[in-house]
Amino acid sequence: MVKAWKIIVAAIVFMIISQVIHTIEAQITMNYYTDPTYFSVWSKIMMGKMGLTPEFMYYSLTFAFIGGLLFTGVYTTIQKGVPEKTIAKKGLIYGLLIWLVGIIPGSLSMVLLINLPVDLIAYWTVTGLIINLLAGVAIAKIIK
Repeated sequence: MVKAWKIIVAAIVFMIISQVIHTIEAQITMNYYTDPTYFSVWSKIMMGKMGLTPEFMYYSLTFAFIGGLLFTGVYTTIQKGVPEKTIAKKGLIYGLLIWLVGIIPGSLSMVLLINLPVDLIAYWTVTGLIINLLAGVAIAKIIK
């Protein structure tokens, strides 16, 4: 049984990795967020009357923490079935598997459902891969 404090620490680490990578990605892709063509796509939480809202950061951190809890919870459930001997490789394989079954299908659906440039969705897909790989390694080391 994994101790609760390890799951919480792992979720916080996931949240930090996610926030850092998403911030870098947002800086690289800022032209999409400031393009008036896509203003109607962004939520009122993200883009208020004056631009990015403070609430967006609070929600973003909260949702990343929840995602970290889920990511860690699934890892603790299947870690013995991840086919690698070293902790780092286990984390990489786990991150890749989650990306393949979670991020890829979601990204493909977004292309069909939301009027956004495919380039931006591709950036988000790559960002998801980076987050999952880094978080996979970190969480595998914390949970070991």
